[in-house]
Amino acid sequence: MPPITIYTKDWCPYCAAAKKLLGEKGASFTEVDIGAKPEERATMIEKAGGRTSVPQIFIGERHVGGCDDLYALDAKGELEALLA
Repeated sequence: MPPITIYTKDWCPYCAAAKKLLGEKGASFTEVDIGAKPEERATMIEKAGGRTSVPQIFIGERHVGGCDDLYALDAKGELEALLA
């Protein structure tokens, strides 16, 4: 399984939903809380091509996007292949 990084804030319901889906898929991930580590926000924005909302999800080198993007990949049956 490729490394997964998810940039979050602790109060974000979309972050919680994305983490829940990844957990249901048995995927382990590294969470970077930009609320607790504001210095990581600039890194997230740069890696995400200017996107500033959370969550921002990366699977391997691929920028998946946010929660809706993650669920869309799952609905199309493409998430499993990314996690393999």
